Amino acid sequence: MPKIRVLIVDDSVVIRRLLTDALAGDPDIEVVGTAASGKIALAKITQVSPDVVTLDVEMPEMDGIQTLIQIRKTWTRLPVIMFSTLTERGAASTLDALTHGASDYVTKPANVGSVATAQQRIRDEMIPKIKALCTRHTPEPQPAPRPVVTPLPAAGQRSIAAQPAQRVGVLAIGVSTGGPNALAAFLPELPASLPVPVVIVQHMPPTFTKLLADRLASRCQLAVHEAAGGETLAPGTVWIAPGDHHMTAVRRGGAVQLVLNQDPPENSCRPAVDVLFRSVAEVYRAQVLALVLTGMGQDGLIGCEWVKERHGRVFVQDEKSSVVWGMPGFVARAGLADRILPLDQLGGEVIRTVGTGNGLPLGLHAAGAER
Repeated sequence: MPKIRVLIVDDSVVIRRLLTDALAGDPDIEVVGTAASGKIALAKITQVSPDVVTLDVEMPEMDGIQTLIQIRKTWTRLPVIMFSTLTERGAASTLDALTHGASDYVTKPANVGSVATAQQRIRDEMIPKIKALCTRHTPEPQPAPRPVVTPLPAAGQRSIAAQPAQRVGVLAIGVSTGGPNALAAFLPELPASLPVPVVIVQHMPPTFTKLLADRLASRCQLAVHEAAGGETLAPGTVWIAPGDHHMTAVRRGGAVQLVLNQDPPENSCRPAVDVLFRSVAEVYRAQVLALVLTGMGQDGLIGCEWVKERHGRVFVQDEKSSVVWGMPGFVARAGLADRILPLDQLGGEVIRTVGTGNGLPLGLHAAGAER
């Protein structure tokens, strides 16, 4: 297969060299050009025909967002990965870029100690995203070795049999690449009267998740917050796991509360979808509705197995409407999805499934729920 052709756009010569050297070692990737400004980048795209562009967020004269807007006028499907700083300003600019059509983002290494360490960070984060966005160059991913987790209790070990559908007690969402835009399209469709809480893991670093929650809150009928830990789950409220923290649901008395931790990453992620899904499966059992949206990798697959073992339901976003059909694709290919739907149909299907006014005390099982 031909190599993936990358154009690097950054006003810093140091960063351009760092990126070039980090990417050059991969046999599937070729850096076909660099540009020190947005204007030069627009000319270079025509000249070198890249498969993907890495684009600095903050540049003089024509910044990354202005450049991206111009790119999208002509090259609507060209993958663009923003390269941003781990600052509030960088996070805000990155979310703006995603809104304007950026495919994904990678944060610049900070305080890593050496050039070699910085290059390795870039390899670890940038290269998988380049390959995921240029799928024609790479074979369909195979399941990676699964992390060691607490075994299923004996009741969950038997084969899954058909069970009467239980009323939904919680909506749990896992999402990664393309997630901010997917959430911005999906969540506003849910009514303020939604009779269940919503818990979300979006793969993002600290600061980014808080800004994402604030932006979604301004667009949604539901109350949207970044979790801090200790919150009691209540209907009509959305909680997003904070960057660099796993989020779990635990039963405390008659209530279900959120607990954060910094246990080791799973699937190279913290927060991880699997961690959240396993916890809600234990607490809500057959009353879980799990939703897996666009994202790279297979985080959420094991969690969906836990949900199905306890007779909950799983919906996934379809391939055509996903930026990357990694996370939902793994779940679908494993036969765990009850519905595989385009993003614009998921809101209506969730509302039909959840219903309104089910009147169940939160955290309690419906009659006949699997125990």
